[in-house]
Amino acid sequence: MPERPPEPENLDLDKPNAARVYDYYLGGNHNFAIDRQMGDEAIRMWPELPLIMQANRAFLRRAVQYCTEQGIRQFLDLGSGIPTVGNVHEVAQQAAPGTPVVYVDTDPVAVAYSRKLLGDNPDVAIVRADLREPDQVLAAPEVTELLDLSQPVALMMVAVLHFVGDANRPGAIVARYRDALAPGSFLVISHATDEGRPDVAHPHAELYRQRTTTPMTLRSRAAVTGFFEGFELVEPGVVHLPLWRPVASADVAERPERITGLAGVGRKV
Repeated sequence: MPERPPEPENLDLDKPNAARVYDYYLGGNHNFAIDRQMGDEAIRMWPELPLIMQANRAFLRRAVQYCTEQGIRQFLDLGSGIPTVGNVHEVAQQAAPGTPVVYVDTDPVAVAYSRKLLGDNPDVAIVRADLREPDQVLAAPEVTELLDLSQPVALMMVAVLHFVGDANRPGAIVARYRDALAPGSFLVISHATDEGRPDVAHPHAELYRQRTTTPMTLRSRAAVTGFFEGFELVEPGVVHLPLWRPVASADVAERPERITGLAGVGRKV
């Protein structure tokens, strides 16, 4: 088991954290008892949750691979969480060694683990910042030093926009990042939806609302597609997670709509 880094000061363990719960779903150990308790409660309500999280992770890897195949050589990952096996920098740098990757997250535990796990990689950095403040993120020294936004970049917003409520105007936030990207850049999104399993998706979202500081907003395919304004959607468009360019037919679930996440990749024109 990897050694835990020192706990950040003033860490609030009264409530579960979405990044750490996600790590627990994936079988990681960068989480605390409060996170595992909520994860177990959620899995009792919805036993397929770990499968859904694995499908989301598999989409991330396929999307990064696709972007590298299109010549992308720099990545900005917003709401990155805790870097587990097969994260953005591992996939990107395997395809193209030296590819710079900047991770951004607000959770102090995710940032602390990231700094420990990534400390010996000079082409990767972690920024503690709120993705809802694009100007601050884009002006962070780690971003300006490692990335050249005058050249195409892949902007990763994987499983994070559903934690940005409508009151925060997520469309405007995405548009601000879009405007900072060079033509030829890519936007990668996955997003929770109730399309396919509203019977369990809504109670799951309610659990996050009650128990965490990051309530979840489920959105429709049309709403998720709207985030790609100014981008040309890559085939097959916005689809359920297992249906976005699967590498083999075995990767597609028998009923992909039960994997209640939507995924898409767009290219800035």
